[in-house]
Amino acid sequence: MIYNIKHKMLLKYRLFIYVMEGSILKVLVSACIMGENCKYNGKSNYNPRVSAFLANREIIMICPEMLAGLGTPRNCAEIVNGKVVDNKGNDVDEDFRNGVALALEKIKNEQIDFAVLQSRSPTCGVHQIYDGSFSGTLVQGQGLFARELICKGIRVFDSDEF
Repeated sequence: MIYNIKHKMLLKYRLFIYVMEGSILKVLVSACIMGENCKYNGKSNYNPRVSAFLANREIIMICPEMLAGLGTPRNCAEIVNGKVVDNKGNDVDEDFRNGVALALEKIKNEQIDFAVLQSRSPTCGVHQIYDGSFSGTLVQGQGLFARELICKGIRVFDSDEF
């Protein structure tokens, strides 16, 4: 618990310093965090702390899963042995990767300073994702979109860190 508190305080300090050091042009954010009903179950993951932090910033809301045409509601999905599979055993990896490609194409000309992504998602998870057993067990790792953003040098923060 103490580690979590110190970690969150350090993150907020780093974000504060980052914001103060230069002008933030744009922040990429998972659409579900901002209240869009694009989560697999047709609901959102609205995060009032993230929303308040981004209140006076230019944001780009994005949901790679919706860009891929997966719609809501849809079966929940997890990464199993490097591939995205839904809870019915269907291989949906190509659909998820297509959504990531479409999202990357959509933002390719944007000057994004950092991203805030939804925790634990097979697409947007930053530090942890579900282990593929559909039991709620978490493992260290990133979702497909988070990994691509990190590889492109975009600073990525987990919504749970706010």
